[in-house]
Amino acid sequence: MLDEEDLKKTITAPFDQVLERVTAALAAQGFGVLTRIDVQETLRQKLGVEFERYQILGACNPPLAHRALEADREVGLLLPCNVIVYDCGEGRTAVAIFDPMSLAATEAGAHLADVAREARAKLVRVVAEL
Repeated sequence: MLDEEDLKKTITAPFDQVLERVTAALAAQGFGVLTRIDVQETLRQKLGVEFERYQILGACNPPLAHRALEADREVGLLLPCNVIVYDCGEGRTAVAIFDPMSLAATEAGAHLADVAREARAKLVRVVAEL
């Protein structure tokens, strides 16, 4: 069983500060943020509802993505790697990252295990840096 706790962390710091720290930590591990979805704003605009500050970042490490795509063109369905940052209230912010090992958890994805392990190791370092 995979231990996903090393890909999650709740930090006592303001949302904007954590979002900035996550982006910098991702960059330090070779990941760029390709997409940013502001869930709070989207829900406000589309549904007229209020929701806590919540962003989904689409992170990509180009060399790892290239290796994964070379191994399996359809892995693109799971790219980029999602990182969520959300406000927990009381000055706390949570960060969670999709576990790339779930790509290799099935028999069909076993050929992606090496690249998934490498990506996971980098993402664990991102969370540890926070």
